[in-house]
Amino acid sequence: MSNIAELQEVSMETLRFMRGKYALDEIAIDKDRKGTHLGGVKFRRGGKTVVAIYIYENRFDFLVIFGKAEREKFEMQRGAFPQVIQEIYDNSKTYHDGKWMMIPISDLDTLEAVKKLILIKKKPNRKSFPKDQAIYGHCGHRCDLCVYYDGDTISETFRMELIERMKRVYSHEISFEGENKNAFLCSGCTDLPPNDSCHQKKCAENKGNEKCVNCTNYPCTKATAGLPPKIEPKSILAEDVTWAILPYVEGQYGN
Repeated sequence: MSNIAELQEVSMETLRFMRGKYALDEIAIDKDRKGTHLGGVKFRRGGKTVVAIYIYENRFDFLVIFGKAEREKFEMQRGAFPQVIQEIYDNSKTYHDGKWMMIPISDLDTLEAVKKLILIKKKPNRKSFPKDQAIYGHCGHRCDLCVYYDGDTISETFRMELIERMKRVYSHEISFEGENKNAFLCSGCTDLPPNDSCHQKKCAENKGNEKCVNCTNYPCTKATAGLPPKIEPKSILAEDVTWAILPYVEGQYGN
């Protein structure tokens, strides 16, 4: 795997993990004026940062700060961490607010070790969506949680709230205005005739797939509003992650 390809995998897997395990605000970090880094994102709840991630051309730097209780937990299981993590831990300075560990990551193996550090830092607080009445589309959406679905699973009042959340998350990437205002609603997959009514389903069938999620190019902008996750300097509220991102990413968050 090339370095660029693995960095993309690190980026996607990081957000799958953070968004799947935690309900946290994502706060953009501006690009460093000295050119040290290209910006980044902090994952926060209240005034406490769980992890800060800085973007570089050839790596990501993860900043994890351990207080006394977290250091004690690490010491009890340090043998389960690779040597490079142990060395970073030992060489990191301890300030009044804890031990500051800056961990460079450019591969998935190192990311797996840092996930364990984050789990020590904070227990997961993400509550999974109930599945007892879940409706799934061929595009990978949870239809019953989807702003596009007109099957009476959400109220029109909540749909308006979802639209505002979608606008905040995706900005100019999607639109509910103009010609899309009355055309974006979807009745779901079960009643759609083949090769008609739904361009996502038509695209999948043209490629010989029963569903979009079976396609080697999935996810793509045709199939889902939830674009592939990417670490970027972008601020997103925790509740907007819940309602404008998670219902649209097939199988990644236990949805």
